Amino acid sequence: MPITASAVSLNVDDVAASSAFLTEHFGFREEAAADGFVSLSRPDAGMNVVYLRRGLTSLPEDQRDDHADGVTLAFVVDDLEAELARLTAEGVTVTMPLTEEPWGERAFQVTDPNGVIVQLVDWVSAVR
Repeated sequence: MPITASAVSLNVDDVAASSAFLTEHFGFREEAAADGFVSLSRPDAGMNVVYLRRGLTSLPEDQRDDHADGVTLAFVVDDLEAELARLTAEGVTVTMPLTEEPWGERAFQVTDPNGVIVQLVDWVSAVR
């Protein structure tokens, strides 16, 4: 089974707000959009991020009112401190400070207007 593309799809209340957050602060661009839907990409992300408005009738009935709770968009970056400084300068609130885990992961988190967690990560060892 060849996989030709990947995406993560998240149900949110305000598609435009989450889209603007990833576009403005993380360099994503809109690939496709319609009422209640947007697909965002970056050439280096390896996946698209899709936002769907909660309640869309095109969603299966048992998923329509779900929210992206418990989901973290994690992006590995080369210079974590520089990204932290950049986002702070842009006025983005850091919702989890820079931490280092025993297994070598360093990360901090911000949260988009719909409560979707975006985590930036790097590694202090070759654990990748």
